[in-house]
Amino acid sequence: MDYRKLTEGEIQRLQSQACRADDWNQVFVADAFTPDHVHHTCFSGTVRLGVFTTLFTLEGGIRKHAGLRHVSLHNVTVGDDCCIENVHNYIANYDIGANTFISNVDVLLVDGITRFGNGVEASVLNETGGREVLINDKLSAHHAYIMALYRHRPELIERLKSITDYYAQKHASDRGTIGHDVIIVNSGAIKNVRVGDCCRIHGASRLSNGSLNSNREAPVHIGHGVICDDFIVSSGSHIDDGAMLTRCFVGQACRLGHNYSASDSLFFSNCQGENGEACAIFAGPFTVTHHKSTLLIAGMFSFMNAGSGSNQSNHMYKLGPIHQGTLERGAKTTSDSYLLWPARVGAFSLVMGRHVTHSDTTNLPFSYLIEQNNTTYLVPGVNLRSVGTIRDAQKWPKRDARTDSNRLDFINYNLLSPYTVQKMMKGRDILLGLRKASGELSDIYSYHSTKIRNSSLVKGIRFYETAIHKFLGNSLIKRLEGIDFTSEAEIRARLVPDTSTGVGEWVDIAGLIAPKSEIDALLCSIESGSINRLKGINAEFARMHQNYYTYEWTWAYEQLQAFYGLDADTLTAREVIGLVEKWKEAVIGLDHLLYNDAKKEFSMASMTGFGADGTRQEKEQDFEQVRGDFESNPFVRAVIQHMGEKDDLGDELIERLKKVLH
Repeated sequence: MDYRKLTEGEIQRLQSQACRADDWNQVFVADAFTPDHVHHTCFSGTVRLGVFTTLFTLEGGIRKHAGLRHVSLHNVTVGDDCCIENVHNYIANYDIGANTFISNVDVLLVDGITRFGNGVEASVLNETGGREVLINDKLSAHHAYIMALYRHRPELIERLKSITDYYAQKHASDRGTIGHDVIIVNSGAIKNVRVGDCCRIHGASRLSNGSLNSNREAPVHIGHGVICDDFIVSSGSHIDDGAMLTRCFVGQACRLGHNYSASDSLFFSNCQGENGEACAIFAGPFTVTHHKSTLLIAGMFSFMNAGSGSNQSNHMYKLGPIHQGTLERGAKTTSDSYLLWPARVGAFSLVMGRHVTHSDTTNLPFSYLIEQNNTTYLVPGVNLRSVGTIRDAQKWPKRDARTDSNRLDFINYNLLSPYTVQKMMKGRDILLGLRKASGELSDIYSYHSTKIRNSSLVKGIRFYETAIHKFLGNSLIKRLEGIDFTSEAEIRARLVPDTSTGVGEWVDIAGLIAPKSEIDALLCSIESGSINRLKGINAEFARMHQNYYTYEWTWAYEQLQAFYGLDADTLTAREVIGLVEKWKEAVIGLDHLLYNDAKKEFSMASMTGFGADGTRQEKEQDFEQVRGDFESNPFVRAVIQHMGEKDDLGDELIERLKKVLH
């Protein structure tokens, strides 16, 4: 925008409206500027003003004209049609976008060169240091995971630090920005903070050294009593009701409030935190905690729900808070659960009671960890039949609240994936090995500081085998769908993967499921310097995510041969039909288990508390009015429909394959 100096007439008009300036020659205005709506304003340094022509309609219907009233501006640019009034101290060193409303604020300033939260070190997982993550505007959960956990590659860590330092220094400035269409009202001190477009700040107590990366697609809301120091808040997030954050990164579409407090913690996409506290945690996507009595400390989580009173300890009163723990994706804690770090809980497992034995169940996912008489009992694989597990897997994609087209985290929601299935394959081998070593008649088996009952071990083997059949069959059917084969050679040709990428181990990098070989290749590229910018790192994560199903089939193809003892070169249609039959049996068998598990929610025991002061019939009627009847429950109906669809899908493929047999 072109600016001009004030005319003598404009200066006199402003002075008559109780305005003053250290030097009127340093006040510049847009060509169409008029002083009509500038009153009781002090100017110092270099100030640039747009035009003030519009009206703001506020809550309750009151209307205010754009302009300046009761404010001191020092080295400030004010965009067109802003309304700035009743700033108790001053605004200094800011460029303010158009259509922004600022009222009843203590102070807004940038003091010296600042990086607006970029490059701040958050000491995650280990409070004493050693796993610091440098937060930045473009931080993804996957980037942070590598920076925190891959300390065995010091050259990689130094490269990542230098990449973040470069970005932070590039965006360092002695001037801040407040974007277009921003509202800042009834707030305290805001210092060294960059504010994006369409941000809403209502009643914040203090904001210091940070970035609010709001935009029109996904506005950021900062509410009453919020205190944030050394922070970055990503697009679409909502922080309210006295939340207190120190050295924290808040990812996209997170919600923190009701006096939640956190320090040295990272919250990635769609996390929710209320009432409780967090210290040095890595909260991967969809980490949720709602209760006052819940403390999450020095742990890594994702797709996790913390029950009330969940707690962990990261020191044993020896060398300080040096220990850490991991709840792999989908793990849950019940009310009053406790874990003494170090410990590692396998994916989609449930923790009940108090556990102090430092167990590691990473290769036994979908399990229960139950404490009895200070002993941790492990029930392997039982969560595969749980309605709650399936419900969680279905709800996460539906609850993705991100509206920003530029997404920082690449989230894979699959319950069964090469990552979890490889764990179940290892878990099955572990259970078979325990049974062989200790004998089939043993009452109790010991594994990594846990106890496994005989009946649990036998069922665990069966659960894992069923899930493996289901996953491998899913992949096979997907690969063969929609093709009418005329020969077994065509079937074998179709089954050959499109790429060799995907064989070997897979990893879950805080929500991104990918072959370890691809992650290693990225890390080598960072170490060599061929990838040296945040944008390039995020592009590689995006590529892995987009190619997931291509890589998944490569892995599944290899496992189909190994698990079933098949030869790809001589595979027959009859053998493929046998695999489909196994798949049908596994899918429908699991659905029956889910059906029976759901039925428990409609038993007489579940009706306790219903039908107050009434008969059994009234209890049942009250229950049905509140919860509905079993057969019409949406989840139950979905399970029944799923069984029919999968039965038909398997039969359809079998019919196509039978044509080759004739």
